[in-house]
Amino acid sequence: MPSKFVKILKTIGRKWFIFLIIAILIVFIFYQLAAIIMTIITIVLFALSYIPTLFFNKKLKKFLSDYSSIEDKMVARKLKRSLPKIQEKMHNLSKKQNKKNWLIIFTNRHYIFYNEKTVEKFKVYYTKGFGEKEILEKLKKSDIKTRDEIKAIEETLVENSRLEAREVSVKEYRDKQRYS
Repeated sequence: MPSKFVKILKTIGRKWFIFLIIAILIVFIFYQLAAIIMTIITIVLFALSYIPTLFFNKKLKKFLSDYSSIEDKMVARKLKRSLPKIQEKMHNLSKKQNKKNWLIIFTNRHYIFYNEKTVEKFKVYYTKGFGEKEILEKLKKSDIKTRDEIKAIEETLVENSRLEAREVSVKEYRDKQRYS
């Protein structure tokens, strides 16, 4: 019995907008002013429901900028939000990062945020001709943990047209290091 009741409530919850329109139309037939007031209240409540989302997006961006590198799991734990919700927000941010200084990558089924300093360090090492191994050695102490992350950063920067051409190729750089 309780499961049928729960199913009915879930169905009503999914189709609340249709029920609201029907209720407003029924009220409109008998009393137009009340229907107009109900409609205005509904529109105001609907608009107000987006305010927490806007505040959370701003809070998330500010929180992310405080770290040089942070994974979605850590963000979810620190902000006390569910991991899927944080991943959805980071996914949305990653789609709009063409002109941003920070970078969000997706690797191994999770998102990682890198701030402006880390991205700039990566770009400097990349243009100097460092390979994945050398970049990882330089940035492993603080920001980047695996070669997979290096590849994902490079692919994301190239995809967003934010990575300049190398001044020296990796082979030239390694030959120069080997013979000097």
